Amino acid sequence: VQLQASGGGLVQPGGSLTLSCTASGGTLDYVAVGWFRRAPGKEREGLSCIGSRGSEDSSYYVDSVKGRFTQSRDSAKNTVYLQMNSLKPEDTAIYYCAARWGAGALGANEYTYWGQGTLVTVSS
Repeated sequence: VQLQASGGGLVQPGGSLTLSCTASGGTLDYVAVGWFRRAPGKEREGLSCIGSRGSEDSSYYVDSVKGRFTQSRDSAKNTVYLQMNSLKPEDTAIYYCAARWGAGALGANEYTYWGQGTLVTVSS
């Protein structure tokens, strides 16, 4: 499975962006998908994960994004989305999606498949 994260860009504080994680060479229906980011000068951080199709209720968010970020699936488009609202300057980072067999997880070392990142810049 090859993944590609897209949808990043420049947004003002308080604004919104929707990131997409699209797969080729396989379906995302049977895997859990996680979102991660790496801010300048910081280590990679796990943000959220969504369970495989039918287990979307097994979704998790870290406290820093809970209530602001929402994940969803579109099986027809083989895509998982990360809707990001109320963005803050500290959300500036390269965002990555990753996939794994089994339940969702927030640890990066638990993921097998990774996509190239997309840059999100939150600035006025």
